[in-house]
Parts: sequence; structure tokens; C-alpha cells
Amino acid sequence: MGYKVVVAGATGNVGREMLNILAERQFPADEVVALASRRSMGTEVSYGDKTLKTKDIEGFDFTGYDMALFAIGSDATKQYAPIAASQGCVVIDNSSLYRYDPEIPLIVPEVNPEAIEDYRNKMIIANPNCSTAQMVVALKPIHDRARIKRVVVSTYQSVSGAGKDGIDELWDQTKGMYVPGQEVSPKKFQKQIAFNVIPQIDVFLDSGDTKEEWKMAAETKKILDTSIKVTATCVRVPVFVGHSESINVETEDFLDEDEARDLLREAPGLLVVDKREPGGYVTPVESVGDFATFISRLRQDVTVENGLNFWCVSDNLRKGAALNAVQIAELLGNRVLKKG
Repeated sequence: MGYKVVVAGATGNVGREMLNILAERQFPADEVVALASRRSMGTEVSYGDKTLKTKDIEGFDFTGYDMALFAIGSDATKQYAPIAASQGCVVIDNSSLYRYDPEIPLIVPEVNPEAIEDYRNKMIIANPNCSTAQMVVALKPIHDRARIKRVVVSTYQSVSGAGKDGIDELWDQTKGMYVPGQEVSPKKFQKQIAFNVIPQIDVFLDSGDTKEEWKMAAETKKILDTSIKVTATCVRVPVFVGHSESINVETEDFLDEDEARDLLREAPGLLVVDKREPGGYVTPVESVGDFATFISRLRQDVTVENGLNFWCVSDNLRKGAALNAVQIAELLGNRVLKKG
């Protein structure tokens, strides 16, 4: 007997990707229901070789469903997640609403699978921020071997991280640069995104950090180790899909770059592509549609006693969102529910 699964927000970028990945990974589901808001009710979405018609999330009865993958934003999640949980359905939430709740586990399965047991606290599991998810997968094997003290990360985040409106704005602005009279002013982003980079993702905090930068630090501590110091600069770039990160790590123990490369090659969820020649690295374009987080440009940082630099790339709609949620569902099934 398989699982009864709900995907809420099935018409959005992440919701559609959740359905794709459930099918691709042959998740043992007997039934999959696609939910959306009332205005999108009846919209058809793909699930493998099947087509599902979305149902209205308002008033939906989650009783009898094993798990619900939520990709509906914090406001709607605040309304519907407690309902699903109270009806015995475990919620795996992609929004930021529950990530910092000490009673709710924040999980990247390659990093802290043991935290899955804490789902019982509130019947809710949080999915981390897209930029955090790929980074902690890469940090985990290094931390296990040499104990990470400090991380300095600069991100190069694609517009799909801002949803369909972000993708549309890059597309329309780019066209408008070449067609007189079709220029597009910034709406979704703070400044022009076409042929530009924007050093702001989310709102500014009193510290001068943006919320996105704060999230990376707070989530890394919760998922990996509270003692790790993290400082981030998060930048939006004119790339449709795929987040890239330049990561500098300082460790307590010395870790040779060759040993680090071997550790990363053997770690789950990672692929090392690191040839010291032109093109011997992965860019976001090559990461699209792939399950892996890619590591390139690994080298010693000789400016500190125990330091490493590397480049980290992943499809943010997959590992950064939908894939991680499905992996949490797999973990929940394999470790706890044990039906499929």
C-alpha cells in the first residue's frame, strides 16, 4: 500500500516541479491530489504521464492523506497547514513560515535526517531556503571531517527564486532593451534586472543585512551546527534558473584540498566537476533539471590557517525547493511511516 499525497500550490513553479519529481523518482503514491486557490481550480497539471485537475484548497479535507507538500507562500500556509496537521496529514512546507520555530524540524535529508523524528511536535516539517539548502549539503562533509568555524558566502541567485513574476520581468526587460517602445520598468525587483545584478534579496534589517542573508546564517545554524559563524551577501543575477554560490570556509582542523575534493565526491547529493582548465566547472545553465548540487573551483585559501574556497551550483527549483521537499517525504516514509 502506497501513500496518499497532496501537493498544495500545484500550479506554481515549485508545485509543478514537486509533481514532476514525485513522478521522476517514482515516489510510492497510491493517490496524488493537486490543490490550488479557487481562481486556479480546474487547471490541469502534469504528474508523470497523467494529467491532474486542481482542486480548491479552501475546505479541502486532508483526513486520510499521509502528507501534504505545500508551495503556497507563508500567508496561505499559516491558514491551511494547521488544518491539514490537525486532520492527521503531515505538512512539508516550502515557505519560510515555520523554519525558525524551535519545535518544527528544518531538514535537508543529506545533512540532518535524524531531525525527522521531531515532526510529531506539530505534524509540520520545514523546507529550508533555496540558497541555504545547496550550501549545507556541501558544508556537511567538510564539517564532519574538520569542524567548520566560519563561512563567508556570496550568492548569485536566479530570478526564478522570485517566482513567475521574476522570470517574466527578466524576459520582458531583456526584450525591451532591443525593441523601442517596449521598455519595462522594474516591478518585481528593486532595479533593472536585465543585464544587471542587484545586491538585495528580500527586505533590509536594522543590521544592514537583508532578510535573505539573515536566513542563510540562521538556517545553517539550525540544520548543521549552532556554533558555525556565517556571513552572506545575496545577489540577484539575470539567470532564469540555477543559484550559484562562492563559498569560503574556515575550519578548526587543516583539510587539504585533495582530501576535501574526495570527501565531496563521496558525499550524497553532490557532484564534483573540477578541472583546472577553461570550462572545467559547472555554471547554472548546466545545473537545470539535475538533482545534484555541483562543486567546482575547489582550492586552498592560503590567507587563513585552515581555509578552502569553492563554487557551488544547483537548480534552485529542485534541490532548493521541490526536490528537497520530496526527499523529506521519502525520508518520512522510509524512517517513520513505512507504508510504501
